[in-house]
Amino acid sequence: MSDATATLLAHLDLERIDRDLFRGTSPDEGRPQVFGGQVAAQSLVAAMRTVEGRPVHSLHSYFLRPGDPKVPIVYEVDRIRDGRSFTTRRVVAIQNGEAIFNMAASFQVEEPGYEHQVPMPDVPGPETVPSNAERLQEAIARDDHPIYRWLAKLDRPIVMHELDPQDPTRPIVQTGPRHVWLRSAGRLPDDPDVHRCVLTYLSDMTLLGASLAQHALTWFDRTLHVASLDHAIWFHRSFRADEWLLYSTESESTAGSRGLNFGRIFTRDGALVASVVQENLMRRKTP
Repeated sequence: MSDATATLLAHLDLERIDRDLFRGTSPDEGRPQVFGGQVAAQSLVAAMRTVEGRPVHSLHSYFLRPGDPKVPIVYEVDRIRDGRSFTTRRVVAIQNGEAIFNMAASFQVEEPGYEHQVPMPDVPGPETVPSNAERLQEAIARDDHPIYRWLAKLDRPIVMHELDPQDPTRPIVQTGPRHVWLRSAGRLPDDPDVHRCVLTYLSDMTLLGASLAQHALTWFDRTLHVASLDHAIWFHRSFRADEWLLYSTESESTAGSRGLNFGRIFTRDGALVASVVQENLMRRKTP
């Protein structure tokens, strides 16, 4: 297991404070705020710790305030309902006495039923392009830009091979679907819940960029205020997050200083395993 993967799993292994109360921490990697995928994954871990024998099938969440990476996050779980087929949990993530994130997650007894899915996009495999880490090292060798140096300091628990890469220092307009291959940097335990939590973590990567790319914008534009507003995932089929997953994302609309982003996650053999939707803020800063 890679060091970055071990670090990710350590941060997903929440401390239990009380029956429905958990505490998590963030990696010290210089981020100005907690990565949204982390707080979503930790919230799901907290909800899972209160459910037995039922996998999560969907989650719906809202980002309320930026999280401080230097302050532990307390996760409070509300056991909304335990039905015969479905279980519902609500989770509130709290820092300094204020809610920074909330989530509703639904769990279902596994059962067979009708099946269909959209086909996976016909795109090149991950081996056909360099990894994002390799591209970053090439960019640093060519231009020692502060953005590249900052990106190089981040932990990399997820290996990414973008098929439609965007240079954060020279963004261009990109329309239509964007594709990236992802997997954890190291092998994960066999527990399916771990893989669902890691997918929740990685589902916040590149998705918001779908709406930004429509306007040749990036997170690093100093004239822009960018933030995730909400995040929803539907889990369809079993998968392993330490095997290649294709994340196909696109944005259908930007309006009202918000962008709407859709994502589909496929296994390498074409199974649709999850669908993701996120709305983000993309507001011009006033002088």
